[in-house]
Amino acid sequence: MFGDAGYPGVKKREENLELPVTWHIAMRPSKRKALPKTTVGELMEKLEHAKASIRAKVEHPFHVVKNLFMHRKTRYKGMAKNNAQMFFTVWACQLAAGSPVVM
Repeated sequence: MFGDAGYPGVKKREENLELPVTWHIAMRPSKRKALPKTTVGELMEKLEHAKASIRAKVEHPFHVVKNLFMHRKTRYKGMAKNNAQMFFTVWACQLAAGSPVVM
């Protein structure tokens, strides 16, 4: 799982201890700027750049769902209706993008 720098302790949370997940959390900006100018520091910077690249690719579909299909707030009309609306919105987003539709 990839996450922003705002989630540094996510792997320590009680509900996440049992999950078989490898967490890749971004480094805080101040720690990233303080990396040494050595080979290890440059490798760490490349690793952080790769994490940011993956997060950016994942966030684009969410942007489309929120802005093009106006799915900005959850309407509490029952979990089944919320899930159905979200699945339909993602399906419509995949159709608009021309990607193969997964159902």
